[in-house]
Amino acid sequence: MADESGISGELSRDLGLFHITMMGLGMMIGAGVFVGIGICMEGAGPGGLLVAFALNGLIAVFSAMSFAELSSAIPRAGGAYNFARIGFGRGPSFIAGWMEWLASGAAGGFYAVTFARYTVGFFAGLGWLGWVPFDLGVVEKTVALAAAGLLIYINYRGSSETGKVGALFTIGQMLFVLAIGAVGVVVALADPQRVANFKPFIHPDGWWKLVGVMGVIYVAFEGFEVIAQAGDEAIDPKRNIPKAMLYSVLIVTLTYVAVAFASVVAVKSADIGGQEPWRYIGQDPEIGFQRAVEQLMPSAFLGNLLVTLAVVFSATSALNATIYSATRASYALGRDGMLPKLFAGISRKRKTPQGALAFTSVIVLAVAIALPPKHAAATASIMFLFLFFLVNLCVIKIRRNMGDELHYGYLMPLFPVFPILAILCQALLAGGIVHESRIAWAIALLWVPAGAGIYLLYSRKHAVAADGEIHVLDEQPHEQRRKAPYNIMVAVANPDSALALVQNTYKLCGAKDAHVELLHMVPVPDQVPLTDADRYMLEGKEGILETMLYLAPMFPLSTTIRYCRNIARGIVSAVRQKRADMLILGWHGRHRSRLFRVGSTIDPIVELSPCNVVVLKDCGGNRVFKRVLVPLAGGPNCELAVEVADILADAEEGEITALTVVAPGSKRGRPGGAFDIDAFVDALKQRRPSLAGRVQTRTVEGASIIEAILRQAEGYDLVVLGCTNKPILRQMTGHPVPETVARLCEVPLVMVKASRGIQSWVKRWI
Repeated sequence: MADESGISGELSRDLGLFHITMMGLGMMIGAGVFVGIGICMEGAGPGGLLVAFALNGLIAVFSAMSFAELSSAIPRAGGAYNFARIGFGRGPSFIAGWMEWLASGAAGGFYAVTFARYTVGFFAGLGWLGWVPFDLGVVEKTVALAAAGLLIYINYRGSSETGKVGALFTIGQMLFVLAIGAVGVVVALADPQRVANFKPFIHPDGWWKLVGVMGVIYVAFEGFEVIAQAGDEAIDPKRNIPKAMLYSVLIVTLTYVAVAFASVVAVKSADIGGQEPWRYIGQDPEIGFQRAVEQLMPSAFLGNLLVTLAVVFSATSALNATIYSATRASYALGRDGMLPKLFAGISRKRKTPQGALAFTSVIVLAVAIALPPKHAAATASIMFLFLFFLVNLCVIKIRRNMGDELHYGYLMPLFPVFPILAILCQALLAGGIVHESRIAWAIALLWVPAGAGIYLLYSRKHAVAADGEIHVLDEQPHEQRRKAPYNIMVAVANPDSALALVQNTYKLCGAKDAHVELLHMVPVPDQVPLTDADRYMLEGKEGILETMLYLAPMFPLSTTIRYCRNIARGIVSAVRQKRADMLILGWHGRHRSRLFRVGSTIDPIVELSPCNVVVLKDCGGNRVFKRVLVPLAGGPNCELAVEVADILADAEEGEITALTVVAPGSKRGRPGGAFDIDAFVDALKQRRPSLAGRVQTRTVEGASIIEAILRQAEGYDLVVLGCTNKPILRQMTGHPVPETVARLCEVPLVMVKASRGIQSWVKRWI
């Protein structure tokens, strides 16, 4: 961030592994667990209390792994906002940052109110507030505002002070909470009959009630999100941030289960007039934990004192962390121009984002004044659930689309199992909140559309270009673009490759009556800033103009010139955005399938493009293809291979041979398979009458499929074959037949990949 004097400002890097782990623990082991125990006991029953905390911890681990992976690769302040910016673009990223800002701010207001309620309640119980001329509700609000104001000031002092104060409070709260859990275990061992308090295990209203309370108290598990905000201020973030996230979630889950167990066994039915213990604790949810600990300790005063101290430390620590998190989320929006520059203002002396902190303070204080604790917690929870849903989508998309561009410090195991599980669980919890807090859903349904409106009216026009984004440098749309029944995109590298693509593109477009989109991705060196990208456009413009001379008179045609650090990702993104039905590429056939003049490979384009793909190798010039060989072995690409061969073969004299290779001694089909090439071709002729009299079949034996195809190809003008269906990572374990044939074949060759229904739809959007 540069100020008016031209001096750049940045956040200070002061936070080590211990500090950021404590920051995450401080945000989780906050007042949420204490209020959550009463809410869960009331809504889920005694056993449901333990199940709620354990399952929420498991769901949190799923999302924490996604955050850890993305934070290790993109360690910047902004967290989920940065992930969505790279994964889905500016619009979704703004919504992510917008939701993150409210989620953390609402959590901060909730912790401030809880701190005030327990503190004021303790002193009122001692009779020390009799002199106050106001209602205790007013006193609680005043204390909540004072506590929030103090922590806002501490955040203003700087990240070092924030981390040290947060670590101090977190250590204090951990000692108190663990002490309560330890006492509960001792009491249960000394009086085993207290285990009977777990009957009934689940609330009589059933398991759906459990889902609702899990959603409300999920705010007590999202502290790993604040760790992601420390990317610009953590020491060695690629290593320390993932460790801190996973450590904090595991520690907090074990702590919660221990405290929940202690709360259940704390009460003797005889001491509370024969009531069921779980109903006694849950009848006043906001102080249910206090009721339990009062019964657990030798005296009510000691229990009340212990709970108050635990809440003071916990709420203060969590309030500190949430203010920090919300401030960094809004700072990131201001830094990238999504919100006005005031949000990106950094104090020269403190090196803290003072502008974002000021606006965050408004949210924290407003929630502290206006919302009761349960609804404040539910508001924070539902926004975090929406946010984590998006982050889990991001980790899938970014790993698939940018895995070769980013340098990861942590990769989750069994990808993408855990993010998919997290998405399903978070959707379930968000639905459960409806029955517990309609106010939270109402706020969410107002906040998200408001963010969309701000993005459309302001952010879209003022956003600053990010290095990982795809930038449109020049675009010329055609008025008939939306009317065309079929859209073909042609990737043009330079004038030489453009001429090589023209003839066959002409045939394919004519057969499809297509609209043509000419695309050039500008290959800008990594060391060159984005502002100079237009200096590298000339060659691409010449290639597009050369192609237009031949195609524009016959077909509606649009052009676009874009920049992206990774050419393959840029092409796939353009295919998705333009809704292309077919992508045509030129390929030099170099080893490792290098695309055009840059180091990116063609393999990701073929795998990730959600449309038909046609790759042309050595097909330039005015070649006439009279004899075309189409090797077939079954699979989704066979029909497209024959269709493309029919289009490219000479209209009058063209002959197509459908070839299959079988093992020596086999009469038909592949070993272990039953591909009947004659039946396949006969069925295809019924769907494409133009193939009648033009296609013949041939079956040859060969111990090596690759050698057999290459030997047969020597007498043909063109070879058309389908790509391997296996993902790139699986191809690396062997030698895929089509790609090996394509690399070794000296005859002009076309590789095709067909779009595949639902799978292609998923690729288009994810």
